[in-house]
Amino acid sequence: MKKILFLCTGNYYRSRFSEYLFNYLASKKGIKWQADSRGLNVNPQSGNVGSISLEVIKALEGLDIQLDSVSLREPMEVKQTDLENATQIIAVDEVAHRPLMQSKFPEWVDKIEYWEVKDLDENPDQPPLLQIQNNLSSLLENLD
Repeated sequence: MKKILFLCTGNYYRSRFSEYLFNYLASKKGIKWQADSRGLNVNPQSGNVGSISLEVIKALEGLDIQLDSVSLREPMEVKQTDLENATQIIAVDEVAHRPLMQSKFPEWVDKIEYWEVKDLDENPDQPPLLQIQNNLSSLLENLD
């Protein structure tokens, strides 16, 4: 099975939503890909409360996607092996994540795809989870 890896800063909001929605949609469409997610700068002092954003849980429930206890794992920092084991890698915000990739994994910086999905408080005119839904729809149309 092919693997896609979604990256964001804290593996708490955007990458987690991408992972769970991708897996749900891919399963429904019979696409043999599996998503996972990681953070480029997971920081327990970031102010994130719990293992995953409540906004993500609510959005997934609104799409009738139920999370189990395994899905509610703590945020995880990306490792070299995560990158090596992925068929495709997407960082959800190029402005924030390209520099982090450059500092941590410079050999990978130009091997991944970058989206333009800002964090929750950065662009209120474009809801990030809606942007991710739209990006995933396009992505799934182009996977084999």
